[in-house]
Amino acid sequence: MPHVAESPVTLECRVTQVLQLAGADGQKVDTWMVFGEVVGVHIAQHLLKDGIYDTAAAEPVMRGGGPADYFTVDGSQKFQMYRPG
Repeated sequence: MPHVAESPVTLECRVTQVLQLAGADGQKVDTWMVFGEVVGVHIAQHLLKDGIYDTAAAEPVMRGGGPADYFTVDGSQKFQMYRPG
């Protein structure tokens, strides 16, 4: 599967639906939304710890709003919260 070589995680998807969006008035706009089904997940071995993806090890960068705000994730922010049984 072709993908960005530097990307340690890739999701292989198959397009399932392409929808043209509409404004609140119901008029179609020149904007499209593409939906897909994940058919494969590729994760670099160094990001797997006991078979589980280690998010902090990947050092992801996320959009934070504003004109130029971004955030990173590291292990110091990790906490555990179990789902109620």
